[in-house]
Amino acid sequence: MLQPLHRTAGGGGLSETVACLRWSFLLGLAAALLWIPGAAGAALNCHKTCICASNIVSCSKINLTSVPTALPPYTVVLDLSYNDIARLRAEWTPDKLPKLHNLLLSHNDLHFLSSEAFLNVRQLRYLDLSSNKLRHLEEFIFEPLGDLQVLLLYNNHISQIDRSAFNGVSSLQKLYLSQNQVSRFPLELVTDKSRLEKLILLDVSSNKIKVLPTADLQALPAWIKNGLYFHNNPLVCSCDLYSLLAHWYIRKLNSALDFKDDYRCFLPAPAPPKTQVGVFELSSDYMNCSTFKETDEEAFLEQMLILGCDTKHKDMSKTWLMPGNVVVTAGSNQSAKVLRDGSLQLSQVRPEDSGNYTCFAVSEAHNETLYVVLKVHNFTMNAGGETLNTAYTTLVGCLASVVLVLIYLYLTPCRCFCCPNRGKKGGEDSIHSSMLSVTPTHEDPMLKAELNRHVAFIDSKDLQGQNGKLNPNGDDEDLDEEAGMLGKGRRKKSVAESISSVFSDTPMVV
Repeated sequence: MLQPLHRTAGGGGLSETVACLRWSFLLGLAAALLWIPGAAGAALNCHKTCICASNIVSCSKINLTSVPTALPPYTVVLDLSYNDIARLRAEWTPDKLPKLHNLLLSHNDLHFLSSEAFLNVRQLRYLDLSSNKLRHLEEFIFEPLGDLQVLLLYNNHISQIDRSAFNGVSSLQKLYLSQNQVSRFPLELVTDKSRLEKLILLDVSSNKIKVLPTADLQALPAWIKNGLYFHNNPLVCSCDLYSLLAHWYIRKLNSALDFKDDYRCFLPAPAPPKTQVGVFELSSDYMNCSTFKETDEEAFLEQMLILGCDTKHKDMSKTWLMPGNVVVTAGSNQSAKVLRDGSLQLSQVRPEDSGNYTCFAVSEAHNETLYVVLKVHNFTMNAGGETLNTAYTTLVGCLASVVLVLIYLYLTPCRCFCCPNRGKKGGEDSIHSSMLSVTPTHEDPMLKAELNRHVAFIDSKDLQGQNGKLNPNGDDEDLDEEAGMLGKGRRKKSVAESISSVFSDTPMVV
């Protein structure tokens, strides 16, 4: 009786043992799965999965699907690149990481970013989200990152960027948006009203942008244009586009100098569809755009003029040198002064202000020299019309003078010697005269005779005495006889009245 009972007890104990072993195996397997590096919620393991070197934590290329937990608070660099992380939720780091400056999430499967994903890592300075599957940047997505300086978003599928997506990122210096599906140039990032104050590099190359706001881009400071890249976009060819890039190339801006051959555009109709050419070839071969040249400055007298020192780098110390190698110093009595932005202001331009101006810009890492050639016109800005009026008046005056001379020569009244019945009588006298007469208003012959006057030219041979001199006591009767031959009556005259000159053809009144 005891043996069967023993067997039965033994058989039941064996089955219970097998069942316990089976459950132990399953629990162990589940625990092992929980510790697989790619499992959700896995704690950081610096000995088997990740590499921890002082304040650097590297968990790249281990097929993670989520961010490890229990990250040390002293972490400065966190590398999670080349994994399979698809979503970055708000709770990816429940604890604050106050010292985290670099977060690397490139080459993952990220397609979702929570609007609260960066609340616990506000001190980030470098964020790499490149080579993922992001499609849309929502508003205020990066707002907590006030200290962020570099943001890499290239090689995604971004097609929509909210205008307020980068609000609050006041320290951002470099933004990489190349190799996406962006079709609109994000002008709000570089314009004066909403631009990022410290942004020195914006890369939107290799996107879907067809039209650029060329006028707005041309007006930007040189230190922004120096880091503005938009090559490898399907741009539409235009002379404005050529002038923009030609200007940048002449100024040796990096954005145009480094990728000159990568700026291409599609010719508009009537060219064949999808005809793509180099932008710098538009000046001659295709659209015959005018060759761009920087012009020298011109000014007028008494004009207030500002000469800019537009450098490729920001925050540089600038010194101006005037014509004659005169350094512009603060507090001097010079008519020129350097403004806060480094520009040179000439209060009232004078002719002697013409010449070459030099701006020396210096910083800790860079040096630049800019030359400005100033030409001052010798009249005020509003005197152009007055000068034209003066020239016109002078011309009219000259023409009028010529006309008056011609009238005087050819249309004057008939002279006495050509009028009938007015010639000299007899033709034998040696006196050649023309009569200047005043027509009397009465018929008194005596008074009429008194009013008649003669201007006579006496030949010197008729009045010469000995040695060719005039005889002061000449015969009055001879003079009276000549006067009678002219039909003008007789008149008594003194020696002083009859002789007025010594030489021939001398006028005298008789």
